[in-house]
Amino acid sequence: MNPIAVTRQEILSRFHPVDPKTHKGLQGHVLLIGGSYGKIGAISLSSKAALRTGCGLVTVFIPKCGYTVIQTANPEIMVLTDVEENCITNIDFSIKPQAIGIGPGMGLDFKTQKTFHSFLKVNQIPLVIDADALNSLSHNAASCYLLQAKTILTPHQKELERLIGNWSSEEEKLGKAIDFSLKFNVVLVLKGAPTIIVDGEKLYENTTGNAALATAGSGDVLTGIITSLLAQSYPAVDAAMIGVYLHGLCADLRDENSSTQSFIASDIIENLGKAFLSLGN
Repeated sequence: MNPIAVTRQEILSRFHPVDPKTHKGLQGHVLLIGGSYGKIGAISLSSKAALRTGCGLVTVFIPKCGYTVIQTANPEIMVLTDVEENCITNIDFSIKPQAIGIGPGMGLDFKTQKTFHSFLKVNQIPLVIDADALNSLSHNAASCYLLQAKTILTPHQKELERLIGNWSSEEEKLGKAIDFSLKFNVVLVLKGAPTIIVDGEKLYENTTGNAALATAGSGDVLTGIITSLLAQSYPAVDAAMIGVYLHGLCADLRDENSSTQSFIASDIIENLGKAFLSLGN
């Protein structure tokens, strides 16, 4: 159970530079589903991070209450709204994204959980599941059998505990995570210090990041980053590895005058340009 270190060299073996002749239609279309009354900021962060990570188009599906917020905060983002004002109750869209991220700020309203389960029954698009969508999975364990192969799940420690149960040691936690990954054929991103990526029996340990990432919205940004990479045709495990590496690198590359305490999730997004440049792109 020895993880492979996710180093710059490892990332460069998987990362591909942008074709200088590309256009937005070739760079992938991301759909991010989430938000609820009082939590539209989460999906705003995810969508901005997705664009900053290089996909060509980003659409969000949110409750009606978030329409003005998103259109004002992120004018580059396209917006679809639910029929309900304050929460998601009917996931319905006609666009054809290359990847979907679901969960940031979504809440756990019963109608939201019900429509999430219905969505999993029909979805065939590469998927990243985070936040309250993970908690909805925990509330209805049978939903895990609806996940398509190589769906990416990004739980923090408490969300992971709800998915796989308690553990008494790091070794037991990783063993249970491996079992879960094998059982449902999914990729797990175990957020923490360090973050561990689980792809069946293969483990990858990230080498970037610091305590500056322990801030509200950091996970929402990571969801946008990984979903963007998935939409750009990276295999699921590569999207997870590159996403986690870049996310951590953004904290490592923070301005020397920026303290750990003052670093916020928006700063991760602002540093994505530096992170890409460090990879030679």
